[in-house]
Amino acid sequence: MRILIADDNDVSRALLEETLLGWGHEVVVTRDGAEALQELRRPGAPSLAILDWMMPEIDGLEVCRRVRQEPERRALHILLLTGRDQTEDLIAGLDAGADDYVTKPFDQGELKARLQVGIRLVELQEALAHRVIDLETALSNIKQLRGLLPICSYCKKIRDDKNYWRQVESYVGEYTEAEFSHSICPDCYRTVVKPELEKLGGRRPPQGRD
Repeated sequence: MRILIADDNDVSRALLEETLLGWGHEVVVTRDGAEALQELRRPGAPSLAILDWMMPEIDGLEVCRRVRQEPERRALHILLLTGRDQTEDLIAGLDAGADDYVTKPFDQGELKARLQVGIRLVELQEALAHRVIDLETALSNIKQLRGLLPICSYCKKIRDDKNYWRQVESYVGEYTEAEFSHSICPDCYRTVVKPELEKLGGRRPPQGRD
């Protein structure tokens, strides 16, 4: 997982970077909120960020607020790193847009556990996003059948974009994932099939000679 960290303290930042690298993550390092915002707005930015609360110029809370105002980055999972542990401070951080928090100095076990939760959520969001794309693609294909379809009044074949007349089953099967099972509707049975059966039933086989 690519993880962005933002911390203006050299020692804390280096320790955090070393810890994440040791766990096999790719780390994007920033030293203040302004630099963090710049990195998070780049194409292909990390989907998970660890932000220090207290930073010069733009603090972690303000980074949270600004990121949450940008629709394309709302899926970002933000973990706030803070030395504050008062309930009102934690509520303020969550209200600003943070998803979770870790108090400083951080415990490695706690940080790892909270990161794993964030990673699972990010992976779930990405899977859902791909699913939405697949559904939108399927819907766009279905929409191709909307509008005016030229169909023969007699044989009921459909004329495609290349001016070929095709069976309905073939045409619909190409533009959707629908499959056909054939049966006989009540009207056709009454007006077509039943009279044919009656004709067959009324015929007598020719009589043979003794």
